[in-house]
Amino acid sequence: MPSYRNLDESSAFKDLLALGPPPSLASLLSGKRVGDCEMAMGGGLSFNWAASPVDSPRLDLLGRLAEEQELVAKFRLLSSGEVMNPGEKRLVLHHLSRGELTGKVVRDGRDYGAFYAGELAKIKAFAAKVHAGEIKGSTGKRFDTVVQIGIGGSDLGPRALYLALERWAKAKGRSRMAARFISNVDPDDADSVLASIDPASSLFILVSKSGTTQETLANETLVKTRLAAAGLDPSRHLVAVTSETSPLAKSPSYLAAFFMDDYIGGRYSSTSAVGGVVLSLALGSDTFAELLAGAHEEDLLALNPEPRKNPALLDALIGLYERNVLGYAATAVLPYSEALSRFPAHLQQLDMESNGKRVSRSGEALAYKTGPLVFGEPGTNGQHSFYQLLHQGTDVIPLQFVGFRENQLSPDVLSEDSTSRAKLDANLAAQIIAFAAGKSDAEANKHFPGERPSTLIHGKALDARALGALLAHFENKVAFQGFAWNINSFDQEGVQLGKLLAKKVLAGREEAEAKSKGQGPEAALAAYALLLGLGRK
Repeated sequence: MPSYRNLDESSAFKDLLALGPPPSLASLLSGKRVGDCEMAMGGGLSFNWAASPVDSPRLDLLGRLAEEQELVAKFRLLSSGEVMNPGEKRLVLHHLSRGELTGKVVRDGRDYGAFYAGELAKIKAFAAKVHAGEIKGSTGKRFDTVVQIGIGGSDLGPRALYLALERWAKAKGRSRMAARFISNVDPDDADSVLASIDPASSLFILVSKSGTTQETLANETLVKTRLAAAGLDPSRHLVAVTSETSPLAKSPSYLAAFFMDDYIGGRYSSTSAVGGVVLSLALGSDTFAELLAGAHEEDLLALNPEPRKNPALLDALIGLYERNVLGYAATAVLPYSEALSRFPAHLQQLDMESNGKRVSRSGEALAYKTGPLVFGEPGTNGQHSFYQLLHQGTDVIPLQFVGFRENQLSPDVLSEDSTSRAKLDANLAAQIIAFAAGKSDAEANKHFPGERPSTLIHGKALDARALGALLAHFENKVAFQGFAWNINSFDQEGVQLGKLLAKKVLAGREEAEAKSKGQGPEAALAAYALLLGLGRK
């Protein structure tokens, strides 16, 4: 069995620190390096690290670090059904929702691969009946819109994937229903969605593993109230995605229930029923199957112990070098694809909720940095927004570009002797070099220091298979980095404290005014509640 130890106990890590600053990016870059630093990914994609600050000696040491920290061995344990979430004593099985990697996973008499496949078959059959008009709303109207009600991982991943494939599916003749999403407990969110759809022809998916998620249940109540006020039977317009033990599992309030379990965390759940129901209904079951296939291809590559043949591992190691050796605090994800407009938001949760930890798996405080801040927007919009800071700010922020050679839809028109696609990709190539090489200028405000590292994921076009591989790549990268830092990437205790305090405020509204006159955090909590209109008579 692999052993768990902190990053700073690794001799390879100490040797990386002793190497000193890396060669300049300008000296590393060449046409040959761009070609040499290219690796095949799943889904027809490729990973290129030519503009990253690693040369052969550093790559060799990063490979040795991966061996010393037994990163691939731990990934194998993850995919084979070992308890890899020690805080909650749980397995971590999101890979299994798209196919076996190292054999069957059987626990307490249940074959979990068969369980997930069974739920997928249920989803496919249900979607087929909805598309055929065999399942209709309470007035007899066919469903033409599906609305997902969830928050966090029940919203960010599925929403990002739907938006990424919405226009592609239409172009391929696969689009079946429009999809909308309600997540924020702010009632204006639900109201804006409900105002834009016909409730009589809308099917709502309530996603809550426990069946007790405060924000999701509040939005469900709002939706049911609106449906009933419109003379509709809410039970004919709602399905649930939940656990088999939740109060939603066998409730007559839902047309159907599809199951998940505690072994797939919310931010890793897009390839489970959490994403499967809404994507199969909206884009067709074949589209969702292709997305799973692309993710599985990328998962298989993550089993390779050689970093130069394992794109997620190499990406993780480069990011670790930038974070822990060079001291860079953030990472920007910059997709040059409008279809990926919400993908950076999904990666924020995936990375920052997974690796935003300050203690090891055994609970000891760590003496080194862990997960970076993650943010991003699509290019070229970002170029006219925050690229100023990326180019000339005081902090170096590594960049992860994503680009494609072809549009999702038909070719566009010429403008000033080039197409919009050509302009987009020219900007992407130019930004990589501008960030790396910079530009000298006698005027200080026009001087670009360069030495801003980046990687590039690219492919022919963004389709379902490529999107699945892209999703799995980042999931696996996050896991590898968590193993290297010796943290638990699969719990999220950091989100609990605020929830508990919010419940405390709601439970003690009548006492808020009296409490606010005291000292300490409880008094301050009551005072803030009063500022926001809670507790006043």
